[in-house]
Amino acid sequence: MAIPKKHQDEHSSFLAYKNYRYFKLFLLLCIVSTTLYVWFDFTPARNGGTWVGYTLGIIGALLILWLTFLGMRKRWISQGRWSLKGWTSAHVYLGLSLIFVATLHTGFQFGWNLHTLAYALMMGVIISGLFGIYFYVVLPRQMSANRGEMSQAAMLDEVANLDRMLRDAAQPLDDIYISKVQNSINKTKLGGGIFKRISGRNRKCTTHAATRFFREELRRADNITHGPLLDLLSVLERKNALLRQIRRHIRFRALLEFWLYFHIPLTFALLAALTAHIISVFFYS
Repeated sequence: MAIPKKHQDEHSSFLAYKNYRYFKLFLLLCIVSTTLYVWFDFTPARNGGTWVGYTLGIIGALLILWLTFLGMRKRWISQGRWSLKGWTSAHVYLGLSLIFVATLHTGFQFGWNLHTLAYALMMGVIISGLFGIYFYVVLPRQMSANRGEMSQAAMLDEVANLDRMLRDAAQPLDDIYISKVQNSINKTKLGGGIFKRISGRNRKCTTHAATRFFREELRRADNITHGPLLDLLSVLERKNALLRQIRRHIRFRALLEFWLYFHIPLTFALLAALTAHIISVFFYS
């Protein structure tokens, strides 16, 4: 049975939205910009001060302003023509078209000036955006594969459940073992600063340390404590594996956020430089 087109759009990547609608628009903008640049005379030379240069510059400036609205658009999720997926697809492809539009607008004339600074900032925004595309295409799949059928909340609930099991499993053992288990429970930490979350590791993880400790104790255990220690170690191994899974999940989420620390400040810097560029062109040239 054929899948309705509406459902195909819902399950397709934002890059393939509406049968690559915005990729086709990207190609059209590139072709039109290149045609204007190549086939029309420039006097005395190709630069942003010719009528073609002004035309490409206006198109580029309008594209930049429109593209900055994606952050606000994420707050107004809707279906249909202006869905978030469609807006994101347009953001990606029209953003890439700026490479052609803005570069041809400059006429390949660069120097140590405000105009080149605006162009450099624009390229920085685009490059950081390319990293964002990679993260948003690849990382959600890895996050889904990592957590399986469990949500983040469910994984945290399971940690609490395993902690209860650890307390119960430690009851038949000596106080020193109970203290070790309680310490591993109380000092278990998840998350932290951005770089710690990105690393996906905690070298001072008390659960991992307790697991290694009880492995050694099990090797030396007598017949009386061997069974309770084995039961306790089994729960610790489960918790240790779950904590690694949660830290990978946190790492993926942190990577999705991290690129924005570059993309957003660069975007504001670009808007400031673009404003100064426009003012200097129209009022001081």
